[in-house]
Amino acid sequence: MFLCWCLSLVALIPLTTSTNPGVKVKLTAKGIEYGRQLAVASILQKLKTIKLDDMSGKVRVSAKYSLTNMNMVDVGLPTAALDLVPGTGPKLSIVNANFRLHGNWRVRYRFVKDSGSFNLNADDISFSTSLSIKTDPTGRPAVSSIDCGANVGKMSVRFRGGASWLYNLFKKSISSAIQKAMQKKICPLVANAVSDLNNNLKTLNVLAKVDKFAEIEYSMVASPTVSNTSIDFGLKGEFYNTGKHQEPPFSPAVFSLPPQINNMLYIGVSSFTIESAAFVYNTAGALSLYITDDMIPTISPIRLNTRTFGVFIPQIDQRFPGLMMKLLVKMAKAPVITFEPNNATVQSFASVTAYAIQPNATLTPLFVLNLVSSVGARVFVSGTRLAGAVTLSKMDLTLGTSDVGDFQVGTLNSIFQTVLNFVVIPTMNVQLAKGYPLPTLGKMKLVNTQLLVLKDHVMIGTDVQFTG
Repeated sequence: MFLCWCLSLVALIPLTTSTNPGVKVKLTAKGIEYGRQLAVASILQKLKTIKLDDMSGKVRVSAKYSLTNMNMVDVGLPTAALDLVPGTGPKLSIVNANFRLHGNWRVRYRFVKDSGSFNLNADDISFSTSLSIKTDPTGRPAVSSIDCGANVGKMSVRFRGGASWLYNLFKKSISSAIQKAMQKKICPLVANAVSDLNNNLKTLNVLAKVDKFAEIEYSMVASPTVSNTSIDFGLKGEFYNTGKHQEPPFSPAVFSLPPQINNMLYIGVSSFTIESAAFVYNTAGALSLYITDDMIPTISPIRLNTRTFGVFIPQIDQRFPGLMMKLLVKMAKAPVITFEPNNATVQSFASVTAYAIQPNATLTPLFVLNLVSSVGARVFVSGTRLAGAVTLSKMDLTLGTSDVGDFQVGTLNSIFQTVLNFVVIPTMNVQLAKGYPLPTLGKMKLVNTQLLVLKDHVMIGTDVQFTG
């Protein structure tokens, strides 16, 4: 499964580069080794299903024989290597393989008939295959085996039942016939095992749904760099409004993953990817929030009513005594995300419109404030999703417009710090904790995960396990 996932990433790569990636992925030697183990296990299961067709023949002494019910009893693949050919792709090689086969024999020599069973042991078996990866019409990979070669070496046969002088007449013929039949079976079987991967490849989340507002695209944007020890490749890593792919007014910048070898996989997520998410949610209007008094904790002395605001702006309580209030926080433009070593910050630009709620439930506008805030962000991996949480660092209020006359905006700082800390920030964190999906395949699990915040990106180092 892990090999299948690795191949799927390479298969999605177009022939030309069109843009910088928003997400980079490095598959290390440790990851390739895990892929080798899973690939060998998969091929081993296929080899165990080999069943040779019935055979018959005639030897020089006019003895006629037949071989039936030939089934594989055991297969061993002690030495296997999954190598990367620089500039090309993966190559799987297996040497010193062995198998044990059981079958029945029957012979007729002149007026004599005899029968029994036999066990055949084969050693020094080797085969290798290179992998061809193409993209299917849905943008997902399709894998096939090419340049396969197989060789079946030494064979020994042990007979049960019958007269030894009789079955010795065709002993060599059995070994030769089965050797040729096995050599013809191995490469088609390996090709079939590789072809079976395509069902799993169809689970690759090339376009991953996040929620009702957004989806993220993980198609490849550049040809991979294949070395002897790793594969480095780039994914688009861009958020879009669901069903509508509108490009943001900014592009991904170049960034590089630092050398790492301890984990199987390294994923670099750029600030571009996160900013494209902010652009999508802002475009969808999902970053607007109405705030009412029942959203403020009961322990807070700050209430959303004209009496509280009248302490700081007397004309509000004078003109609208005893009324509850409502605030509309709306982003003026998409937030700006900045990644620096060990530090992630988000700067947002919003407007806050205050309303008095009339007895008939109509809203009377009171004033509009410009709110520029900076929050510190903690980024973490939850399952196979990248999630986050923010805390308020600082905020700045300026007056936009007022329907109640001039007032000192600074006097409202305590109110809006309360609103941000008790309502806006917790609401954001509920959504951020849900996270968004990282590129995955099937039932993939990330383990031993670490995350570093670096210049212009975060880097996730992780090992991988597949279940089921």
